[in-house]
Parts: sequence; structure tokens; C-alpha cells
Amino acid sequence: MAEEPRISEMKATVFLGGGRITSALLAGLRLAGYPRPVIVYDRNPEKLRALQRESRIAIASDLKSAVEQAAVLIVAVRPHSVAPLLDEIAACGSLPGLCVSLAAGIPLRKLRARLGSPARWARGMPSPVCRIGHGLTALCFDRTTGRADRARIRQLFARVGQMLEIPERQFDAFTATYSSSQGYHALATLAEAAQNAGLDRKTALVAAAHALSDGILYWKESGQSLARLLHEAATPGGIAAATMSGMDKSGYARVVAKGLKAGIAQARRNAKT
Repeated sequence: MAEEPRISEMKATVFLGGGRITSALLAGLRLAGYPRPVIVYDRNPEKLRALQRESRIAIASDLKSAVEQAAVLIVAVRPHSVAPLLDEIAACGSLPGLCVSLAAGIPLRKLRARLGSPARWARGMPSPVCRIGHGLTALCFDRTTGRADRARIRQLFARVGQMLEIPERQFDAFTATYSSSQGYHALATLAEAAQNAGLDRKTALVAAAHALSDGILYWKESGQSLARLLHEAATPGGIAAATMSGMDKSGYARVVAKGLKAGIAQARRNAKT
């Protein structure tokens, strides 16, 4: 991995918000041996105590001190909390430099307008699977964010898994598609159907997990096209072919598309907050 851009030893990676995604990122960074100091600010003391038990972090006593100590400021609160938080930062008189928003649906133009200069923004959408170093993070950058700052953000998220840089216009569709909830939902649905077809719960989960995770792992590692593997797995007249045909005729593709559309619509509602 390339050497990180140098930053002041007094500065830290600061998370504003101590919720689930912060917990997952901290676990992944700890696993990766992240060398920089990490500070978390949250109004909920129970969240902070839980994070201290899980990870070696420092706690900021107030928002102003958190912002002042930040080389990278990561806004990890829910979308409806972003605007009030940024207003509070502006009011505290200590404006940040390099900032990353993890809030789904909130566009760069709104982040930029809320704080103004000298804040330089990126958006990140990390997967909770970054907890074990196998995450996937989409990134996009504001036009005011320079090359060195972009490199710093890429290297940060590359420590916890795969990193993609995509246009901001694709962020909502990416957010609706990439979530690990897709896999969990598919696993739960397939396993429940298998139970209804006669399998016990344990066997149903093992079989469904193999169908999803091991099959996809083979696709990733084999380098073969998805179309070829689908053809290989579904012998004409066979059980797999009949199963997939039954799903398709029942509207499987339509249901998935409808789900993604609902997720994208929620992201766009977030942008209006």
C-alpha cells in the first residue's frame, strides 16, 4: 500500500457520531493496524463507552474540541441530523478542513453550502462488512478537494476493504444496491422457502448460504462471466433451471427492481432534509 500523506502528529481521524457504521469502521481500522489517533464525538455516553470497549479510541468532550483535533473529520450521523450538526459546527467557530460525509442521500452541493470554505468534502458509502476488512466503499469528491486530500481519503477506506470511486449521480443507486442487507434478506427469504419445502432450519440456512455466498465467491475468483456460470449451473430440464424459471415467471426481476426503486426514492427524500 502506498505511503499515506503526512499529517501533523497532533491531528486525528475524528468521527462525529458513534453509531453502527462508526463501530464497523473502527473495528476494520483496528484490524488493519491503522496508525493514526482516532477520536469520536457523540452526545450518547453509552455509545462512547461501547466503542471504547471495542476499540482503542479517544473521546472528545465537546464538538469544538473534536473539530479542532481533526485531520479528517468523518460525519457519521443519520441524514436528518446532518444539517443541524453542520450548523452547530459553523456556530462553534472552529471550521474543519477535510471532511467526509457518510450520510446517504445528502449531496455534496448541500454539504458545501452548509459550511463553506475551508471545508473540503468527500462522500463515502462504506459497508458494515468493513468490520472484518471485507467492506466495499463508494467515494466521490467535491471539486474543491485536491489531489493529496483525495489520496488520503482513498487510503483510509482502502484499509477496510475494496474502494470504488464513482460519479455522485450514481450514489443513490449504489446505496440501494450494495448493502449487505441484500444478502441477508436473500438468505432469510431463501432459507424460509426451503423450510416451507421440507428442510429443517439449520439445513435450510446452510444450503441457502452456500447457494449465495459460495457461488458468488466462485464467480469472483474464477474470472468467468456471470452468463457462463448461469448456463453451467442450470442444465436444461434440470432442477436449477426449473427453479430459476419459476422465480422469473413469478416476477423475481420485477420485485428486485421495485425494491431498488424504493431505496433510491428514500435516498432522494434524504436529500431534501
